[in-house]
Amino acid sequence: MNDTVTVRIRSHPQYLSLIRDVTARFCSICGLDGEVTGDLKLAVDEACSNVIKHAYRGDTSRGIVVKYAITGRDLRITIEDAGEKARLELMQGRDLDDIRPGGLGLHFIKRVFDTVAYDPKRKKGNRMLLIKHLGSRDED
Repeated sequence: MNDTVTVRIRSHPQYLSLIRDVTARFCSICGLDGEVTGDLKLAVDEACSNVIKHAYRGDTSRGIVVKYAITGRDLRITIEDAGEKARLELMQGRDLDDIRPGGLGLHFIKRVFDTVAYDPKRKKGNRMLLIKHLGSRDED
């Protein structure tokens, strides 16, 4: 089965609930259990929040595109923006021993997804690819 869904939202936090809902529903279609679905939903929410905060510097009038795909035995989620280009060499979560709120989103995203990659060839904006291996699945 190869299914895809594309969601386009404005870069306003009020639309993140829509992304969480679509992520949860798509995970359900993939047959993922509630705990894994919850983790994936929060990780995608965090990635989109980071777009608003870092790529768009809080500008709530821009666009975010989230693409969901089931390809073979993988769930692939691509998040695209037209914001400030991420400086990958500077992107890292803060030290886990530094106990305080915030700054752990990237750690969480990397823990939840099997692959977290960025498209360095993209001229403008950012494209983040998140892959979760689903294991063996019966094809529909």
